[in-house]
Amino acid sequence: MPDPSERVPIEPQRVEAPLSKAAIFLVLTIGAEAKALERVRGVIADIGGLVRAVSFRDLGGRLSCNVGIGSDTWDRLRRPEKPKQLRGFAEIRGPVHTAVATPGDLLFHIRSERTDMCFELERLVLDALGGAVTVADEVHGFRYFDARDLLGFVDGTENPTGDALPLSSLIQHSDDPDFEGGSYVVVQKYLHKLTEWNSLRTSDQEGIIGRTKLDNVELDDPSGRKSHKALATIVDSEGNEHDILRDNMPFGRPGQSEFGTYFIGYARNLWVIEKMLSNMFIGVPEGQYDRILDFSTPITGTTFFVPSNTVLQSLGG
Repeated sequence: MPDPSERVPIEPQRVEAPLSKAAIFLVLTIGAEAKALERVRGVIADIGGLVRAVSFRDLGGRLSCNVGIGSDTWDRLRRPEKPKQLRGFAEIRGPVHTAVATPGDLLFHIRSERTDMCFELERLVLDALGGAVTVADEVHGFRYFDARDLLGFVDGTENPTGDALPLSSLIQHSDDPDFEGGSYVVVQKYLHKLTEWNSLRTSDQEGIIGRTKLDNVELDDPSGRKSHKALATIVDSEGNEHDILRDNMPFGRPGQSEFGTYFIGYARNLWVIEKMLSNMFIGVPEGQYDRILDFSTPITGTTFFVPSNTVLQSLGG
């Protein structure tokens, strides 16, 4: 007989999937009717079936889809337990810039090496959900040269690797046993003032980012004003550094003068991302905000919980 003390293996969603060439970030709101929620339950519980319906055409396309659920939607699901740190995105109003909070009940983070596979999966998801949902935001991202953002700098350099990757991005059994293998995720859509940014000297850009532009070497902050890199580095009172997993993607439409970065951060602890954003918008010390915000403006901000596949599949019931 099986040992009752043995824990059932937990299968996370594809939070740790490697950086892809294409991605779609789809944020939806759910209708108020009970039948809308029931339809959503069935679709998200069987998201793996939709992924397989597309991915079989080219397994080398590495198609995946993470489903995130907002705090209010989790309450509507009437589950007996709720992830300990799950809460809505709270607006952060700094001395100059604001991290806005925007609606969102569901997040579909679709990734692949092929744009057409991302497109096809999004189409199938929206067809399956039908009138149960409304699209709040939709962004099609792409890899830009050697994983650079549209500001010209390599993005995601500080992502954890190896054993540190799951320890930074996935909830552990000791944190919240009912939600082991899940992850908190925050998304923000930033629009860049690219003309103004490109008018800066490269050395000034590097001082703001905290890295060299050409070869991505980390810089000190000799001026005393903290760089973006420094403000995004979170160290607790005991000297422990806390990382998150970023899977940011550039997006844009030059014909519409639209140039942006879609920030998406997965974390074992939601408070780590919240602290990063507080540092950026309020400043350290207070008032000395992240100077990148003078050139990059967030127009969305939403928090979700990405449950393990084990929990996600149970929602269909």
